[in-house]
Order: sequence, then structure tokens, then C-alpha cells
Amino acid sequence: MELDSNAHSVFLLHYHLVLVVKYRRQVFDTDISNRAKEIFEYISPKYNITLEEWNHGKDHVHILFKAHPNSEISKFINAYKSASSRLLKKEFPQIRQKLWKEYFWSQSFCLLTTGGAPIEVIKKYIESQGQSERKWK
Repeated sequence: MELDSNAHSVFLLHYHLVLVVKYRRQVFDTDISNRAKEIFEYISPKYNITLEEWNHGKDHVHILFKAHPNSEISKFINAYKSASSRLLKKEFPQIRQKLWKEYFWSQSFCLLTTGGAPIEVIKKYIESQGQSERKWK
């Protein structure tokens, strides 16, 4: 496992983001997904975000990405949703047949942190910290 770093810290922050099309309309195909991915890759460096994995269903996308501790993730998600909505509707006019008004994405999203260890292992590790020192006192 290779850690990321900056001047004063070492970190490894992975996130799993799920974005859903408004009204769960089935608008994604391979071309639209690829263009949405390109937009993500264009915007993400400005927020210290790196795309790791991308996949789509007909009405949603799954995105695995890495971020820095100073990444403003909610601002990035809003910027991405805004830009991709505008560009996708402009470049793929067939989307307008299934969606109306200015909306492409649902307002809500699912963002999950991911890591190398299950949460129970981390909880036990934190609980065990300091126990060996207490035994010796």
C-alpha cells in the first residue's frame, strides 16, 4: 500500500461516490458514461482528487477516487454535477427527451469512505491503544 503525502502529512483517503440521474431516468450508455468520466478527470485535479475506478448503470454512476485532506469534496461534487449536467445535455441532445428543466443529477448522492481494514479491526486497534502501557504501571 503506497501512501500519499504533502509537506506535513501522510495519508490515504479513498471515497466511493454514487451519483444518480434525476428521477432515475435511464440515460447512461457507454458514450455518455465515457464523456461524464472525461469531465470528472478534467475537474478533479483542481480539487486534489484522482479518479481510481469508474462504472455506470443506466441511471447512475459509481466512482472510486482518492483525495487529499485539504480537498473540498462537497464543493467538488457540486462543481462536477453542475458542469457535467450542462455539458452532457448540450453534447447529447437525446438526454433532453428523458429529462427536462436544468436538472440531470438527483440532488442527493451517496459518499462512502473506504479503507484497507474493516471498521471492526480499526475499532479494536483504537480500543487496544495504551493497554500495554497500563499493564506495566
